[in-house]
Amino acid sequence: MAKKILLILATILLVSCSNQDTPDQTWIHASDGALAAAISNDGSLALVSSSFHDIILWDLTNNTQKYRWAQGEQNLVLFTALSPNNKYAVTAEDQAFSVWDIESGKSLTYTKVRNSSIRDIAVANNGDVLIGKVNGVVVHVNIFSGRRIEFLGHSEKINSVALSANGRYALTGASDYSALFWDTKTAQVIQRFIHPTRVTKVALDPNAKYAFSAGSQKVSAIWRLSDGKEVSRLDYISRSRIFSAVSFSKNGKQLYTGSPGRLLNRWDVNTGEQLEQWKVTPRKDSRPVSSVIFAISESKSGKIITESSSGYAEFWQHGSGH
Repeated sequence: MAKKILLILATILLVSCSNQDTPDQTWIHASDGALAAAISNDGSLALVSSSFHDIILWDLTNNTQKYRWAQGEQNLVLFTALSPNNKYAVTAEDQAFSVWDIESGKSLTYTKVRNSSIRDIAVANNGDVLIGKVNGVVVHVNIFSGRRIEFLGHSEKINSVALSANGRYALTGASDYSALFWDTKTAQVIQRFIHPTRVTKVALDPNAKYAFSAGSQKVSAIWRLSDGKEVSRLDYISRSRIFSAVSFSKNGKQLYTGSPGRLLNRWDVNTGEQLEQWKVTPRKDSRPVSSVIFAISESKSGKIITESSSGYAEFWQHGSGH
């Protein structure tokens, strides 16, 4: 009898664990895998770059291709971004970037960068583009007015950039152990967030209350923008945790993170406590079995959406993780 109870319990645990990593829905967006992806703030669009030099803008409301674009010199697109108002899309290769008009599907600019290659890119509602470079320089440029400013506040390679919806404020993380929140009109630093190791990922809360910065070792913190004070640190056991995608929930109360190890996590902003964890689906032929999460957002119905290197868009339900 005891053996039978144990067997039943083991079966229940096995079933529950298998369900925890099963998305509500999966769509194939890059059959041979993706190189980069972005999801709009409202969860209605996904911008996916594939190894076939294709850049596809997907309508996530009905899983249809809205546009298929080709970068200027047909180089591999390694970085993608969408403006919060769904007006502009940005695609970037190693040495150049393009800005696309989402309404018309037309290319607005194809611009080469000087002196150093691109490490990350972001775009605002007004056409402001933020470019982080390997040489430690961050460039802020408006594609319409041509106004351009170089931010020289970092001393080493830029690893991650974020831009406020109105283009006025930037958050940049670098290998010089710092994340800097600064004014794009004056290039003046407003807040400094210092880490014991290089900063690998940054994100801004769309409600303009919080910033997130992650180091290459065990310090990943949420900061209050008004005074620069630490709100919380993400609570995890491992000494090092690399994040490949980060976004705040629409209400600013939760944080979503994705990792190169397939992990999708939901965190409480005020406490840093992990609320849920899932594993995204690897490609069937991947050896070793792996997948990098590139982008995370929320759908209008409240589901979590991910795009990963597997080439899959996946939808996850709150309360279904562990």
